[in-house]
Amino acid sequence: MCGIAGIIAADRLHADERARLTFMRDVLTHRGPDDAGTYVDERAGLAHRRLSIVDLASGHQPLSNEEATIWIVFNGEIYNHREIRSRLEAAGHRYRTTSDTETIVHAYEQWGDDCVHHFRGMFAFAIWDAPRRRLLLARDRLGVKPLYWCRVGDRLLFASEIKAILESGLVRAEANEPVLAEVITTRYTSDEQTLFRGIFRLLPGHLLVYGDGRVQARQYWDVPTGAPARSRSFDDLAATFRELLEESVRLRLMSDVPLGMLLSGGIDSSAIAALMARMIARPLQTFSVAFKDRASLRRARHQGGPPRDRHRRAGLLWGVAAARVARGRADRAPLERPALLRLAPRARSREGGARGRGLGRTAGGLRQVSALAGQLARRQHLRDSGP
Repeated sequence: MCGIAGIIAADRLHADERARLTFMRDVLTHRGPDDAGTYVDERAGLAHRRLSIVDLASGHQPLSNEEATIWIVFNGEIYNHREIRSRLEAAGHRYRTTSDTETIVHAYEQWGDDCVHHFRGMFAFAIWDAPRRRLLLARDRLGVKPLYWCRVGDRLLFASEIKAILESGLVRAEANEPVLAEVITTRYTSDEQTLFRGIFRLLPGHLLVYGDGRVQARQYWDVPTGAPARSRSFDDLAATFRELLEESVRLRLMSDVPLGMLLSGGIDSSAIAALMARMIARPLQTFSVAFKDRASLRRARHQGGPPRDRHRRAGLLWGVAAARVARGRADRAPLERPALLRLAPRARSREGGARGRGLGRTAGGLRQVSALAGQLARRQHLRDSGP
């Protein structure tokens, strides 16, 4: 992962806001320890912390087009960027790097905001179009990569994490009390609201444009719906599912650094680990977090892969997790997976990673869905039986 942040002014940035931008950037160092960069002009400041995965030598950000009129900060991966690059080069675009970041810049030049329809991947990016004095924020279809924003007068601030916005010193950390009940009940927020008043998350599959002092957000993608596939046999559907899963895993193996795998022992991560082990030439490094007596840890050991693969496990130390959370180091809002904080030191030698989270929802869902239904039913019962 990488970290992005920025301050955009409708008129002109103040001198102190350049320093504030650096504070915002460096509080995201844990997201990108390999490199740091900033771009500042009269109205815009963009900042980036990089974790190098693709094009290690020339992937520095912020990155611009040839004329230095379009600037980008980007967190994520565009899995089909080589295919898009070939089309853009045929259309006359000239590349200076081999990074997927530059492909986004040229795709924006070619197709404007509609460039997002061409991308397959996980992404959160900000594009500053200097001649048009216009900022574009975009988030991938399923919201894998986080992106938050807020308005402060005639300024718009954005960042990969809320704490970077707070680090600017331009925004007060005030509780968004109406959202608190929802978070306590479900652990999540259902819309763009966050636990901090005035700070919003850009929803999955959405774009946000800031120009002329106005914010305009719109949805560019939604989950497609269609007729049930009852006319197809189970074997046919299973074969199609496997084909799509293999393609998804293969696309995510694009990396210039060693790959690792977060292995829980469940059907989702185990299936992905098995496919990865067959597709890569080097040993697959897997990691797990669990309590000692968890059956999932025993399954993870069993699913560790062929003898050439290596499996590591990390215990969960609540003291470490609690301390990290108390210092504002949790990478999610509010507190989704504190156990992962303990895993990070063990996995530092593997910059690239995969896990089976999306597959778990696709291949049968999770207990949270039924649990949420019960919670909502109880809440409705309490309302109906109230005074």
